[in-house]
Amino acid sequence: MNTEGWDSGGAMSPDEWRQIVDSAVDTAIISTDREGRVVTWSAGASRLFGWTEAEMRGRSLDCLFTEADRSFGRLSSEMRDAVEEGRGGGEEGWRVRKDGTAFWAVGEMSPIRDPQGQHVGYVKVVRDRTQQRDAEQALREETRALEILNRVGSALAVEVDLHRLVQVITDAGVELTGAEFGAFFYNLTNKAGESYTLYTLSGAPREKFERFPMPRNTAVFGPTFNGEGIVRSDDITADPRYGKNSPYRGMPEGHLPVRSYLAVPVISRTNEVLGGLFFGHAVPGRFTARSERSLSGLAAEAAVAMDNARLSESVQRELEERKRAEVALRELNATLEQQILERTRQIETQAEVLRQSQKMEAVGQLTGGVAHDFNNLLQVIMANLEVIRRSLAPDASRALRAVNAAVNGTKGAAALTQRLLAFARRQPLNPKPINVNVLVNGMSELLHRTLGETIDIETVLAAGLWQIEADANQLENAIINLAVNSRDAMPEGGRLTIETANARIDEAYAGANPDAVPGQYVMLSISDTGQGMDLATAGRAFEPFFTTKPVGKGTGLGLSQVYGFVKQSGGHIKIYSEVGIGTTVRIYLARLPAGRGEESDSAPFSTVAPSAQMEKILVVEDHEDVRAQSVESLRELGYSVFEAADARAAMAILEQQQGAIDLLFTDVVLPGGVSGAQLAAQAAARWTTLRVLFTTGYARNAIVHHGRLDAGVQLLTKPFSFDDLASKVRDVLEGV
Repeated sequence: MNTEGWDSGGAMSPDEWRQIVDSAVDTAIISTDREGRVVTWSAGASRLFGWTEAEMRGRSLDCLFTEADRSFGRLSSEMRDAVEEGRGGGEEGWRVRKDGTAFWAVGEMSPIRDPQGQHVGYVKVVRDRTQQRDAEQALREETRALEILNRVGSALAVEVDLHRLVQVITDAGVELTGAEFGAFFYNLTNKAGESYTLYTLSGAPREKFERFPMPRNTAVFGPTFNGEGIVRSDDITADPRYGKNSPYRGMPEGHLPVRSYLAVPVISRTNEVLGGLFFGHAVPGRFTARSERSLSGLAAEAAVAMDNARLSESVQRELEERKRAEVALRELNATLEQQILERTRQIETQAEVLRQSQKMEAVGQLTGGVAHDFNNLLQVIMANLEVIRRSLAPDASRALRAVNAAVNGTKGAAALTQRLLAFARRQPLNPKPINVNVLVNGMSELLHRTLGETIDIETVLAAGLWQIEADANQLENAIINLAVNSRDAMPEGGRLTIETANARIDEAYAGANPDAVPGQYVMLSISDTGQGMDLATAGRAFEPFFTTKPVGKGTGLGLSQVYGFVKQSGGHIKIYSEVGIGTTVRIYLARLPAGRGEESDSAPFSTVAPSAQMEKILVVEDHEDVRAQSVESLRELGYSVFEAADARAAMAILEQQQGAIDLLFTDVVLPGGVSGAQLAAQAAARWTTLRVLFTTGYARNAIVHHGRLDAGVQLLTKPFSFDDLASKVRDVLEGV
């Protein structure tokens, strides 16, 4: 051991100790005398609080606490606990800087004792927790929004009354945005061609509106009723569009006090503006960009639900008309009667299938967007947790356990969002030619180990089975999901049968199942002898978060993930079940045309020898926290890193470096009208040696088409760990 700078007793000099303390620039380390007056004040304390050591020496630490904490004697309490219990404080709370601003922090106080054990002072350690607190609060808000939207989606799935349906939407909008009141105005005009009829209200009695004229196509309301987009104003009374129309020139006397204003059009699949959702609050600045995103998803659900309700009413009218025709024709032709009854059943079945398909599509779009925002939040949380973990001392076992638990929780949340993306058909797939028989045989040991000894597994594999083109890993996951569901349906044991066969979907079957396309398929069937499901339960089996298992025994996303994978792969899935008999799930995946089985996906990258100099990486990410963590991690790995928030800034850096950048690490979705894929294409066209690595919360059509990751594209999905980033960047730079 090198002992230079240490005395013969192994003690550390004051200067050496001070260098160590001041190196902790993100932590305030303060020592005081027995009365709590400052003796030493670290560089980290100056950075966090703003006072210099000269300004604080001899002063009480009371100035670091808020007025409320001082009135409760927080400092005296911490000093007393430190002496009596060995530790004082430890609670998170607000702390005050020199300039009067406050930040969220956690602080602890411990006693200092001399060699004889006499109490001579205290040491106070304070850490800034503002970023972690903000990230946790944002995650809670996003979770709450997702729960509300899922609850609304479930309610709309069973509601066919148009008025009650829109009332559910309006109430949910108030809850999502924190508005004081909300309304939906049906997009109908009066004889003058200008007035709109109030349809639903939330948070305010109807009489508050009935004595005032309905909204018209003014500068404020027009964009909503014309379907031009979302209108948000922090203070509508200060908005230049406000107060331009007679007779009131603004809100009439007695009107609800609206300052914060948010409105979104509800547009049908045929681009018809069905109406507008309007929300208000008496306090300015209450609505945010998150409010806009939540309302966009809510408006999409509202449009689908209203279309379905109108479709249901139309189908009901058609059924009633046909039933009347039945009665009139029954006496003339018994055969015609049977035909009419059969046609009626077909219409009912097709209407229900169409409604279910539209609902699943709307929920998929909604969950895909929310999962994207979740992944950005999870990326920030995971990256910060890994920084904390790497910076912890080896003996900080308690803190390390807490950080590891938080990391595991973040990974669990990431797995949940990945399942949501699978259902939303937004996961990047890597399809390859597959012989399903070979894949099933290769899973035999895994299935036996997963299902246990009480389940007998039987495979019936067809000879001469056609090949398919699919993502093998995702197909294996689908089989495992279905097998585990079957195992749970057979608590006392039973038989699981996996069967393959060549199959053909004809026009008749496709007519009864609108999401099926006629053609040749490979059928994969998984059957069990379990408890089975009734018709209503089987009809909801693929819905996200729907489960018949006890609370805590399942997420309700297993079958949804299988459904999303099959649909994204261009296939068809069907479930058959009888209570007390068992359940069969059949997956149909399209036959791979002959001659395509040996095609290579793409030419591999040529191996490039590592540079003798430090490699340069350009990070392009619009989310500030994600960008900061990526840049910090890459620099920690030893790379020279440049950063940009959009494509324009990135191109400026590339121009300045003139081909010296080795790797472009860019988000797929960027602001400013130029995506990450477009930026990469422009840069690669000019600097042919530049390598590109994409990252995204979920795969959009920029790099994934028809469910396939574009050939040669390298992708690191969010949230990623420090090790994931290090490994992927190295692989791309080395052409692996």
